[in-house]
Amino acid sequence: MAKPYKRILLKLSGEALAGEAGYGIDTDVLKVIANEVREIHQQGVEIGIVLGGGNIFRGIKGATAGMDRASADYMGMLATVLNCLALQDALEGLGVQTRVQSAIEMQELAEPYIRRRAVRHLEKSRVVIFGGGTGNPYFTTDTTAALRAMEIGSEVVIKATKVDGIYDSDPKKNPAAKKFVDITYLDVLQKRLEVMDSTAISLCMDNKLPIVVFNLNEAGALRRLIQGEAVGTLVH
Repeated sequence: MAKPYKRILLKLSGEALAGEAGYGIDTDVLKVIANEVREIHQQGVEIGIVLGGGNIFRGIKGATAGMDRASADYMGMLATVLNCLALQDALEGLGVQTRVQSAIEMQELAEPYIRRRAVRHLEKSRVVIFGGGTGNPYFTTDTTAALRAMEIGSEVVIKATKVDGIYDSDPKKNPAAKKFVDITYLDVLQKRLEVMDSTAISLCMDNKLPIVVFNLNEAGALRRLIQGEAVGTLVH
């Protein structure tokens, strides 16, 4: 068993909040996620969270539909803030103190992202939810997760998905798909495995920041992962 984690960066896709509908925010799913986060928070883990916005608007899809890419990406960043506020409400309802920090300034809704302030919140046992991506177009929330993880001194990036790790092919389409218990950054890049985008993987590789991919829908998986059990797939 590995050493338990003390400070983590949890990456949640927007689609994770949508549930079976595939779009919007499913409040039941939100409650489940909030309960999982509260469980590890009660164990003293310092938690930063980066949320995607694909359940509301995805910039790259808007660009392929003919929109200006920068404009589409900014719309996607605003979508992430909507998700952050929803998760904040769910967590606060469970008694977990939170702060939302946005890379795009919107002072009525969220604090501006300030690294030192974010670290101080973590030290005070507040869950910090990062919205607005990096604040720049052409960068994904995967890259945001890698960047924020390094800025706050996280020990790991934990990416929540709908499958229990990384496979050599889509396990939903190929029953014979092989799961990796662990894999190197280079193998992820060379095999073009859709774990995180290449910029995020390269950023983690350059800074020796491990990534764990696990199934968010598996009850207790996040708790076991935090305690040092081998859950999902480790990218190192």
